[in-house]
Amino acid sequence: MKKHSKLYWGLLSLILGAGILVGCSKAVPKKVKQTLSNPNFTNVSVHDPSVIKSGSEYYIIGSHMQLAKSNNLIQWQQISTSVNDQKMFPDIHTQLADAFSDANTETFWAGDIEQLADHKYYMYYCACEGDNPTAVLGLAVADKVTGPYRDKGIFLRSGNAVADNVTYDATIEPNAIDPHTFHDKNGQLWMVYGSYSGGIFILKMNEKTGLPIAGQGYGKRLLGGNHVRIEGSYVLYNKQTDYYYLFLSFGGLDATGGYNLRVGRSKSPDGPYIDSQGHNFEDIQGPAGTTFDDDAIAKYGVKIMGNHTWDEKKPYQSGYVSPGHNSAYYDEKDNKYFLIFHTRFPSTGEAYEDRVHQLFFTKNGWPVATPLRYAGETIVKYHLNQIIGDYQVIQMNKKISAKIVTPSTLTIKADGSIKSDQKVTLKFENNGKQSQLTIGEKKYQGYFVSQWDQYQKKQTMTFTGTDQNGEPIFLKRK
Repeated sequence: MKKHSKLYWGLLSLILGAGILVGCSKAVPKKVKQTLSNPNFTNVSVHDPSVIKSGSEYYIIGSHMQLAKSNNLIQWQQISTSVNDQKMFPDIHTQLADAFSDANTETFWAGDIEQLADHKYYMYYCACEGDNPTAVLGLAVADKVTGPYRDKGIFLRSGNAVADNVTYDATIEPNAIDPHTFHDKNGQLWMVYGSYSGGIFILKMNEKTGLPIAGQGYGKRLLGGNHVRIEGSYVLYNKQTDYYYLFLSFGGLDATGGYNLRVGRSKSPDGPYIDSQGHNFEDIQGPAGTTFDDDAIAKYGVKIMGNHTWDEKKPYQSGYVSPGHNSAYYDEKDNKYFLIFHTRFPSTGEAYEDRVHQLFFTKNGWPVATPLRYAGETIVKYHLNQIIGDYQVIQMNKKISAKIVTPSTLTIKADGSIKSDQKVTLKFENNGKQSQLTIGEKKYQGYFVSQWDQYQKKQTMTFTGTDQNGEPIFLKRK
C-alpha cells in the first residue's frame, strides 16, 4: 500500500535479533518473513478524524477544520490546526456565516469529505453550540480535496437551530452532528450522523446533489435516545464478509470520560445492527428522564479498544486514554483494513494525536485491531517457535470508566503450553488462520502479528483477539 516505511526481506536466520524468535530451541524453519525497521513516526492532531484518499495521499479532516495528510499512514503532515488556520475556504467566516450564526458558535465540529460520481469532493461540515443540541449540517463542494470549497448551504438543523414553528424533542430526535457519508455495495449514497440526544440516524442521499433525498425528515433511527453517550458513527463495508460495520464511540471524549471504540454489523446499510452477543442496536437508549446513563449501554457492541497502558507501574507513559471517534479504510491493492482515530494519553491531560492501527476480521466476521500502531507490517504464516516468549497481556471489559487497564503476564513455551497465574490454553494455527487463546472462561479468537514496538524500539510479536462477550485482548511480547 502506498510508500511504506523501509521494509526488507531475509531468511529467518538473519532476523533472530529483530525479536521474531525468542527462546527457541527448535530448528528455525526455512521461510522468508518480514522485518521492520524504525518507521520514524511523525504525529499530527486532528480531533475526530475522517479519512479520504486522493491520488497517493491520505487526508484526515476533523473538528475545527483540522486537516492532515500522509502517503503511507505512518508519517503525517499537519495542514491546518483551527478554523482561523484553515485554507480550504478562501473566507470561511463570510462563506459559512449562516452556520456560525445559526449554531451560535465560533468553530466547527467533526466533518467528512466524500468523492462522488462527478469526481468532485463533497464536504459535509458541522457546526454546534455544544451545551445543547443546537447544530447544523451543511455541504460545500470543491474540485480538489484541499479546496477551495464553494458552499451549497445548510441542509439539516437540530435544537434551537430549527425553524420557530418546528417542535424539537431532544430525547428522541438527533443532534445534527458527526456526519459520515458512504456508498453501499450497490453504489447508493448514505449518511449516518447524530450523537447524544436522540441518537444515531441514517439518511439516503442523492448522488447528483450530495443532499438528502426529500421527504425523509431526520431519517431512520439506528440507535440511541434519552441522551446516552454514543457518537462518532462510521460505516465500512467488507466485501469478504458481506457485512456493513457500524463503528461508534461510547462514553465521554475527554481524558476522564472513558471513551472507547465499538462496532456492530448488518447485512443492510440502514440496519438493524447487531453485536456478537445478538444485541440489537435498535434497543440502545437511556431510561426516560436520564442523561448520560453509561450503565444502560455498556453491554452493547463488540469493543475494539479502550483505556490501557503497557506500563506495570505509575507514572504511566505508554498506551492510550479515551481512544475514539474513528474512521476506517480498506486498501484494495494490499488487502489491508485500517482504523484511524484520535486518542489522549496517560499523564498528558487533554492533549491528543491521531493513530492508525491495522484491522483484521475473525472467522466469525468481527474486526480486531492490532495492539500497536501501524508501521508497515503485513501478517504472514507464523510458526510456533516464532511466537514463544514472555508476554504482557491487556484484557479489556465493557465498563465505561476512566480506569486505565494495566497488563498481566504470561509465557508461551516451546511446546505450546502457557505459564500464567490463570488457567490459559492456546490453540495455535500456523496456516494463516486465526488462533484461539483461552483465559479462564474467556475464549479469544484472533491473530498473531509481528509489529514494530515504538516503546521497546524493536520488532516484536503481538496478538489481538475478541472473546464471546465482545471484549478485546492485546498481547505484546517483552
